[in-house]
Amino acid sequence: MNELLNTIPHIDRITHRGAFSGAAPKRTETFRARSGKDNKVLPSLEEAVRAAGLRDGMTISFHHHFRGGDHVVNQVLDTLADMGFRDLTLAASSLADVHTPLIRHIQNGVVTHIETSGLRGQLAEEISRGLLECPVVFRSHGGRAAAICSGEVHINVAFLGAPSCDPYGNANGYSRDDDTSIACGSMGYARTDAKYADKVIILTNNLVRYPNAPWAIPEYDVDYIVVTDDIGDPAGIMSGATRYTKNPKELLIAQTAANVIDAAGYLYDGFSMQMGSGGASLAVARFLRQMMQKKNIRCRFALGGITGQITAMHEEGMIDRILDVQSFDLDAALSLKKNRFHHQIDATYYASFLFAAAVDQLDFVILSALEIDTDFNVNVLTGSDGVIRGAIGGHPDTAAGASLSVVVAPLTRGRIPTVIDRVNTIVTPGAVVDVVVTDQGIAVNPRRPEVAERLEQAGMRVNTIQQLKDRAEALAGRPDPIRYKDRVVGVVMYRDNTVIDVIRQIDES
Repeated sequence: MNELLNTIPHIDRITHRGAFSGAAPKRTETFRARSGKDNKVLPSLEEAVRAAGLRDGMTISFHHHFRGGDHVVNQVLDTLADMGFRDLTLAASSLADVHTPLIRHIQNGVVTHIETSGLRGQLAEEISRGLLECPVVFRSHGGRAAAICSGEVHINVAFLGAPSCDPYGNANGYSRDDDTSIACGSMGYARTDAKYADKVIILTNNLVRYPNAPWAIPEYDVDYIVVTDDIGDPAGIMSGATRYTKNPKELLIAQTAANVIDAAGYLYDGFSMQMGSGGASLAVARFLRQMMQKKNIRCRFALGGITGQITAMHEEGMIDRILDVQSFDLDAALSLKKNRFHHQIDATYYASFLFAAAVDQLDFVILSALEIDTDFNVNVLTGSDGVIRGAIGGHPDTAAGASLSVVVAPLTRGRIPTVIDRVNTIVTPGAVVDVVVTDQGIAVNPRRPEVAERLEQAGMRVNTIQQLKDRAEALAGRPDPIRYKDRVVGVVMYRDNTVIDVIRQIDES
């Protein structure tokens, strides 16, 4: 045998130990007998943390599929504080109002840095006022996935809540075996963390029999499992079917946006689309549905955060495929469970610039905005007072990837203009924004003269962005400039993980 092996070129570079020795004993007990042995379930979160080897100064991560109902982040940070950990980096896919308790963990030194897509609520208010010494790094969903894949963001331990998990780590956002009141649908943002983190701890309230198929996260990406009574509040995780807006202003914006898509030539048999969960965006889908029925055409795929309205169109045969990175309501989660062509995808597949991503196959995307400026730059992160109030999400990823990016917003909110000279915070650069639709008119980016020409040929009036800004100021006045201190509290990354803007501490003196 050795003489034969020695004739193989470069055999000296191959590690071999001779013929198979059968050193590992063959297991003979039944599946039932062994299914409760040698699994990954540990009796407590503390034991899982110790087993994972977490140390001061490391990076921990979480997903935000539980949204306002999340109890995992606070539960884990309380435990880590009790265990005496300090100087941790918190790399969550997004943080919400429910995470206000993080304030005390920042104050007591448990968390000293945050990387995320968004911040809301009291936590965001305090960080805007200088709570953290180190600026928060804000990334888009695609940028975060790329940073994790490349190692720019290195996760030491990922703590991932899962509505179902078997004893060996196959985890999902719902269960086919045992329905519970907890469900989050797609776990798209958690999947990238699970793949690249050094250690992965699943927290679940629903331990099911092996195999928990289908799974969002496979067992080979999971190290430890902790069973806990509470991973989230169903009222905050899921609501009933998302309802259509009745706001006349939002309906007008939605109807106009749908007309723009049609006139621009992107509503054809086999098109692709993405839209958000806001009132105007949902209403766009409503008007598109009517147009599709009239034209007798179908959508090839709908992408992104998915609502019940999209899944209803899928079940009606109007959308062939759904690529779901986050389920926004209970109808979407149930559709993922029952419809074979409703697929959950991870953040890398969705929007990472490092690889060919699904956003690059979009015909059009409908996006919201807090502010738009005369260079078509868009802000979805800070409010008109300079306080952090939102999330980057997939905004710049989809705007860059889609053939037509349409930003919808009212021209004014209360007495605050939406179209201004310069946005407070650039999140999506004007170079990738094509059309702005407001209740008082539309504007087309000069980079897309062919779109403006098609809209005008369809009888639509096209304004300049300067005209929309002037109209907004005529209605609401010119806002006073926000006062900032020199200190930077946030760094905003574009989807390629280069710095596009900074957020400074607001000056309330």
